[in-house]
Amino acid sequence: MAATHVDEVAADLESAIRDGTLAPGTRLPTHRKLAARHRIAIASATKIYAALKSKGLVVGETGRGTYVRDAAPRRDWDGGDEARLSASTADLSFNHPTWPGQADLLRTTLRDLAASGDLAALMHQQPPGGRLHERAIVATFLARHRAIDIDAEHVFLVNGAQQGLDIAARALLEPHDAVAVDALTYPGFKMLAQAQRLKLVPVPARAEGLDLDALDALCKRHAIRAIYTMPTLQNPLGWVWTPAQRARVVEIARRHDCAIIEDAAYAYLAADAPPALATLAPERTVYVSSLSKSLASGLRFGYMAVADAHANRIKQTIRASYWSLPSVVTAIATRWMADGTAARQETWLRRDARRRQKLAREILAGMDIVAHPASMFCWLTLPEGLRMDRIATALAHKGIAVSKAEAYATTRHAPHALRLGLSSVAMTELHTVLSAVRETIERFPV
Repeated sequence: MAATHVDEVAADLESAIRDGTLAPGTRLPTHRKLAARHRIAIASATKIYAALKSKGLVVGETGRGTYVRDAAPRRDWDGGDEARLSASTADLSFNHPTWPGQADLLRTTLRDLAASGDLAALMHQQPPGGRLHERAIVATFLARHRAIDIDAEHVFLVNGAQQGLDIAARALLEPHDAVAVDALTYPGFKMLAQAQRLKLVPVPARAEGLDLDALDALCKRHAIRAIYTMPTLQNPLGWVWTPAQRARVVEIARRHDCAIIEDAAYAYLAADAPPALATLAPERTVYVSSLSKSLASGLRFGYMAVADAHANRIKQTIRASYWSLPSVVTAIATRWMADGTAARQETWLRRDARRRQKLAREILAGMDIVAHPASMFCWLTLPEGLRMDRIATALAHKGIAVSKAEAYATTRHAPHALRLGLSSVAMTELHTVLSAVRETIERFPV
């Protein structure tokens, strides 16, 4: 069949979806029926549906078919799977830590910096990975508050944990290398893997966390070069691995000679967690975290604690990409880490997260939720027959933004579930917002 006819069929379907002729939720013909109806090859029908899916117009569901996808109103959305609607939206799609006196602290710190003796030094470019005395402050913070003993030479300062993960992947891996990841994992790592052309190999889960037997088997079968993991407060499910699980992962990594990329962005919330993988396998682990989830998402201050074997490659990758952080940001962040501000706010946020999680469990009682008691988010699996895109759109119309499971899934098909972030909505409003989420799901027609 001529390509022009196939293009016409694709264009007609896209137009019908965009103008509402094919309404959201409409089940489209099977690939075979579409091919027969338009006298095109089944392979061409498959390509048409794939193109529509890539544009976000349809969603395919195993055993159910292909459906026109709900498109939430754009308004002031910033795009992507975790888009926010507007300043007035109740944002359950992202965690922005807030705490009393946040603005006043920044104002005071900026005044103190302005009055400091060597203000001109903040106009100078830092060495790749940061100045040694500021890296030493981070090393001390890690020793006191994360039980990670590391010297300043092996600490590197980065522009948030996302950049730290990107640097780690660029330094340790080559395009097409295989990386073991959770079947549901942090979307930022999925995005950087796509940009770097890495092959993500999903590891299935058990009720208590990662299926470690499956991880071992995958390392044998796929020549896994690295394991990307969040052993302490995994995003989005909130796991905290036991000491036995951590020891088993280290044993697997050593036996198969895999690097470990440990993402600890939310780890501070689990105050009594077992030791980090960076302490159990320091020779092969790159530990990445930041102050984005504990002080301010806009601060964009992150850090990496790396093995000696990786330090030179990490430094070279930093030098070849962003070189260094803005000196003012580094000065603010390390001052707060040194004077106890960061530790105090982490303590406050741990209490606040537990209050919010308790409230969420009360309001969503009886629903299928998974969460750690000190987590800033919970995972809500939808009742049978409900699709995440339709629920997300219904909530968007009510001014509530949520994250859909497809943003986190590394498997071919995502479960119909939502991740609800709990820290960006004022505590006084959270009850009302979560109640609206429950009501929307319970009243939605199946």
